[in-house]
Amino acid sequence: MTILEMLKDTAHAEERILEAVQKAHESQKDLNAIVTFIDPAEQIAHLNEHKGGLLEGVPVALKDNVNTKGIKTTASSRILENYIPVFDATIVKKMREAGAVFIAKASMDELAMGGTNTTSVTGPVRNPHNLECMAGGSSGGSAALVAAGVVPMAIGSDTGDSIRKPASFCGVVGFKPTYGRISRYGIIPYSSSLDHVGVFTRSVKDAAVSLEVLAGRDDHDMTSSSLPVEHYLDAVKGDVAGKKIAVLKNVIDAIDDEATLHCFNDVIEGLKAKGAIVDVVEMNEDLLKALLPAYYLIANCEATANHSNLDGIRFGNRVDAETSEEIMIKTRTEGFGPLIRKRFVIGSYGLFWENQEKLFRQAQRVRRLIVEEVSRVLKDYDVYVAPAAPGGAPKLDDTSRDELSDKYLVADNHMILGNFTGYPSITVPMGLSDGMPVGINLTGRAFEESELLNIAQAVEDITGLCDSKVGD
Repeated sequence: MTILEMLKDTAHAEERILEAVQKAHESQKDLNAIVTFIDPAEQIAHLNEHKGGLLEGVPVALKDNVNTKGIKTTASSRILENYIPVFDATIVKKMREAGAVFIAKASMDELAMGGTNTTSVTGPVRNPHNLECMAGGSSGGSAALVAAGVVPMAIGSDTGDSIRKPASFCGVVGFKPTYGRISRYGIIPYSSSLDHVGVFTRSVKDAAVSLEVLAGRDDHDMTSSSLPVEHYLDAVKGDVAGKKIAVLKNVIDAIDDEATLHCFNDVIEGLKAKGAIVDVVEMNEDLLKALLPAYYLIANCEATANHSNLDGIRFGNRVDAETSEEIMIKTRTEGFGPLIRKRFVIGSYGLFWENQEKLFRQAQRVRRLIVEEVSRVLKDYDVYVAPAAPGGAPKLDDTSRDELSDKYLVADNHMILGNFTGYPSITVPMGLSDGMPVGINLTGRAFEESELLNIAQAVEDITGLCDSKVGD
């Protein structure tokens, strides 16, 4: 069921919540998508206090980097495996006041650094469509739980494509709004200038409802916007007559999976039939190929600074030693996985005083050029679109990708554009490739979520893939 369907039958909310809890436990053996199960008893007891809320009685999973007071929050890292926050994230308070009931903390790539969800200290998350395949990362646990029909909505975070890529791999809707539209207070950070909070749902309209609950100014997060929260659901009509849509030629040219291209072309023809004006647009290829290296530098430099407090002294796990310096060295060596240690080395190198100008600040300059290039495209179009990934989810043991190839640099990483710009971006299912889901990604102008969601609804109407889940 979707959120909207659940809201039509709130009399059976408690029954559905308990059913979701049971499904969560049953799915764990196959999916390994949950780090911590949350007992919903106390929340169920207070359902009457939230009558009429937009998430009344809706079971929800939270990515494990969302702080929950009194409930373990590990960011799927060994260094935080005993961390119990003393406060709730702002979005937790907002959802609870809207009537949501939390049932699980979902697995993620360690500290949200990764795109596979294979680096969690609890082991890899498996794709519900094929257990031999990855769910994508870093928000793979949340995506898998929605795709498996455990919950109708789950929270994720997106620093490069960490909501939108797993959504494509798992065949669900993955939506990150404009930077600042949702408060990040209480979210364990990765990269402060790139991090977004967003959602996984089974329909575009559910994503609109979720945004109405989550959006808004928060004085605890000085990057949050003061713009009024719209009634996003009212705008989701699927009417695209006269809307201008740009197809990113660079991404299409970098994809060789015929099934993915066929699904994409079918959607484009459907949009044209609905009256949309669709043009093929080419961006600066050199800038697109610079996305990944610029992202690695900016994200890992910011992550290194953000996580310098994980030292074994202030909170988290501690490895005993004779001096404070030895405690920090041993704690961080044993507490972080190899990928995280590698990223911290990159970040530390980029932050060395002698390297800041030629590396970190140069990456920031490249980012500015990329933002200007995207703004050029969206000056004349309502959204730009491209396949969210070059194909379906890879196998868990797949090491064949060439990270210097055009296919990887452009087709696998173009959604970083949405983080560099901060613009709203959504992935919607569009079909199958070799039996695995593939999605289309749409990105619009800043704070024009209503327009983006409306066009995404048209895509969903074309594909007929609303509320699809494993077994349907």
